[in-house]
Amino acid sequence: MMKLPRRKFLHLAAGAVALPAMPGIAGAQSYPTRPVRLIVGFAPGGGTDILARLIGQWLSERLGQPFIVENRTGANGNIATEADASVVFEKWRLFVKSGEP
Repeated sequence: MMKLPRRKFLHLAAGAVALPAMPGIAGAQSYPTRPVRLIVGFAPGGGTDILARLIGQWLSERLGQPFIVENRTGANGNIATEADASVVFEKWRLFVKSGEP
């Protein structure tokens, strides 16, 4: 059995006591604040597209923002990967890919 040093125990206890006060301090921004794009690397009507649309609908109902499915077909999903990677910074984007790792 591992012994817990007194100092480490006191640090853990202090953290546990301070934890309930954190939600009042850290004000989270509502996310997402605008429509989210789901980029799918395969043609509309396929299994990946249907799955992305179901996920988008489910997320839209729970988060209250529209999720737009954008199909970028070709090159076994590489065109969609390139389209996703070409944007330097955009928070409201999800990339849906299927296939081998």
